Amino acid sequence: MTHARRELVSLETTPYYHCVSRCVRRAFLCGEDHHTQQNYDHRKEWIEARLIQLTEIFAVDAAAYAVTGKTGTPSHCAV
Repeated sequence: MTHARRELVSLETTPYYHCVSRCVRRAFLCGEDHHTQQNYDHRKEWIEARLIQLTEIFAVDAAAYAVTGKTGTPSHCAV
């Protein structure tokens, strides 16, 4: 049975949560893709702007975040 978030999340017990999203199947979030020779560094600004927008919409605070991905390394976003 599913539970509402208000029942699952206790700010008194755990005020901070670490969320990570990664790309799979050789998909590049940011950086240069050696297979397609395309550079996706411009996406870092898009992701940062969207993250800021979503924190305002959902009334949450992002204590810290990182959008990573450089040439030859896996891409991911950690909030």
